[in-house]
Amino acid sequence: MVTASRQAGTQPTVLVIDDEAGPRDALKVILRTFCDVRSAENAKTALEVLAQEPIDVITLDQKLPDRHGLDLLKDIKHHRPEVEVVIVTGYGSLKSAMEGIRHGAAGYLLKPFNVNELTTLIRQTMDKKRRLDFLRRCLLTLTDLWGSEEESTRAWDQVKTGYAALSDPQGDVALQHDDMNLLPLLSDILEATDRQLLNHSSRVSFHATLMASRLNLTASEQEALALGALLHDIGKTSIPSYRFSEDQILPSGEASLCREHPDRGARMIAPLGLPIEVGQIIASHHEQWDGQGYPRGLRGTDIPLLARIVGIAQTFDHLTADVPGRVALPLDAAIRRLSLQSHEHFDPLLLEFFLQVVKDSPLSPPALDIAPAA
Repeated sequence: MVTASRQAGTQPTVLVIDDEAGPRDALKVILRTFCDVRSAENAKTALEVLAQEPIDVITLDQKLPDRHGLDLLKDIKHHRPEVEVVIVTGYGSLKSAMEGIRHGAAGYLLKPFNVNELTTLIRQTMDKKRRLDFLRRCLLTLTDLWGSEEESTRAWDQVKTGYAALSDPQGDVALQHDDMNLLPLLSDILEATDRQLLNHSSRVSFHATLMASRLNLTASEQEALALGALLHDIGKTSIPSYRFSEDQILPSGEASLCREHPDRGARMIAPLGLPIEVGQIIASHHEQWDGQGYPRGLRGTDIPLLARIVGIAQTFDHLTADVPGRVALPLDAAIRRLSLQSHEHFDPLLLEFFLQVVKDSPLSPPALDIAPAA
């Protein structure tokens, strides 16, 4: 969903949701210096405001008289995913902060807050929303992004120029054909489509790279694996109104929503000058060891090695990740489910390595930043 574009020079609108008059009024006084402010003392009023006018950013207290703030956050991000939410609360903890981030909050601030920290966080969140809204419009209108390589190149030039201008209004930043320079743009494209798609992609990259040391991959192969795993589902950004929560996963582990996304994704990144292995991962992560996968029905070792790894990692994440709309399996149950698919869906030797790494590793996927990047 994309909000209507604001006219140049108009201020963004912030909705302050807090049941206490003191903090609510303080936030209004601070924020009205650089944005229009609306306020609500409970969840019911907040939803009424959201239904009546466009809101860019919400500051949300976790403790409300008629509803828990986290439940309201889930509701807002489901129905209005383009609205950014910053949690500002006196009842927080690291656990509740990460829970809020997991469900789509852009940042987290504890009361009593420092005014400079607050204004910095809100301004950063507004900057982020402008970037994501720009990318949402691009994904809706620039369908050449997944067209021929020539068409895609022209479309990417428009995207990179506009994105660089929003990332650096002074015009000092130029996006080059360099993996690290492109990474913020590519991550934002995933988030502009669905925050949970970005979270899933980040976890898959983490799980896949755990395999690198066991397989003695070269440094370049490890870099390609990490980036390809992050971008494995980028073709899904071409699906109008895509929702990760509605992308049902069949028992086979295949994504049922769009079988075209591997090809679309590979075409999409072709002009970016990324390592060839990245495109192979995107194109082949749904191929299966027995040849029953898609899009080309590759079999066995005809499937590129790194794509075989990502195929296992993405299925593992679909089984184990605690995400909205899905029930995660316990680790033991997920391992049993994957083991049953050895020799059919997955390379048996790679699967054995992967499951051993999962059992041995005490690590968890790194938490996403609880404050947006500037």
